[in-house]
Amino acid sequence: MIQMIDHGRGKPLLLVHGLGSSGHAWEPVIAPLAEARRVMVIDLPGHGASPAEPDSGTFAGLVRSVSEWLETTGMTGVDMVGSSMGARLVLELARRGLAGNVVALDPGGFWEGWERKFLVTTLTASRALVRALKPALPALAGNAISRSALLAQLSARPWQLDGAFVAEELRALADTPTVPSLIKDLGYGPGQEGVTDTGKRLAIGWGADDRLCLPVQAKRAIKRFPSARLHWFAHSGHFPLWDEPRETVKLIAEVCG
Repeated sequence: MIQMIDHGRGKPLLLVHGLGSSGHAWEPVIAPLAEARRVMVIDLPGHGASPAEPDSGTFAGLVRSVSEWLETTGMTGVDMVGSSMGARLVLELARRGLAGNVVALDPGGFWEGWERKFLVTTLTASRALVRALKPALPALAGNAISRSALLAQLSARPWQLDGAFVAEELRALADTPTVPSLIKDLGYGPGQEGVTDTGKRLAIGWGADDRLCLPVQAKRAIKRFPSARLHWFAHSGHFPLWDEPRETVKLIAEVCG
């Protein structure tokens, strides 16, 4: 069963994290979002506190799980924000008419050609590295220089991030058992399909310094979701919620109300 933690009160807003992470990833933006909304932070199956299901090692399996959870909880049509793999997931839910207003931050699924192998190779190597360094992760994440080296592909400002926060994110990447199968499925599986208009407000945010989902992929995303607003985070890497949390909260408020 998908585990969820509630923050704040008001109109629901669902936050969906990315690959090898958990609801913890949203920590930099939860408090300001919860000032005006009921913020629902989930752990995807196989991540965090949510046990894996038989198909949780595939993107399609995660979409199925979340779709069923939305129906079971009566949350179909809720406003959603997703990051990375979670951004692709909320786009897919929007495409199927299961989401309200949506903000997708640096979504996957728009890579082509050599970018697929690049994604698989770099993510596989990164996970292998953090698994090897796991005993030393708290110390390494606590040092600005080593933290910057470990997050070079993911953050444009890793030296500014909290060391304990980074250590937990790296530990989750190392420990999440479905990561290897998801990496292959995401990299070599079908790309993200689009839709002309979701019927709701939709924004796709992209870090100008994203070294994982490269900025060139943003044009493909907009081509497949032509009703979407494209928002560039000028000083962000793959995770605007980490590098530019204030601007992230502002964009979410503008799109989701």
